Amino acid sequence: MTINQYSQEQLAAQAIGYWTREAAGLVIGGLRTALAEEQLTQPHWWSLNHIAGAPGKWTRETLTTKLAPYDDQNTDFEALYADLTTRGWLTETDHRLTLTEAGEAGRLRAHARNAKVHARMREGIDDTEYAATIDTLRHLVANLGGNGNLPS
Repeated sequence: MTINQYSQEQLAAQAIGYWTREAAGLVIGGLRTALAEEQLTQPHWWSLNHIAGAPGKWTRETLTTKLAPYDDQNTDFEALYADLTTRGWLTETDHRLTLTEAGEAGRLRAHARNAKVHARMREGIDDTEYAATIDTLRHLVANLGGNGNLPS
């Protein structure tokens, strides 16, 4: 991949809204396409990761409360949990969610697909540049009244 080089003055004059929207659309689109290969949505992915990270901690209600603010697809989380249960990926004991072996295998396949998108996105960008970009975006968000802290 080759992109043109520009002066700092030219780059500083660019509209941040254009570039952030363009980047967000391509990143989210790439991840959603990768997940769709496993018949998953982003909320499926978030759910699988949260459950895998703390087996038996999450109830449907607490996980939905945690994830709903990030959801731009108006997801029916009850239908999502039913889907994962029907696939044999999710079990529920005493209202606590746990992935099955099949669920963990599916999560790992989806992770591998997402990792390819992330690797492609980060080509030619080292960790220092990436971290600086994230920190700049955090400050822009905070300056405009949003929460500039990292998600918990």
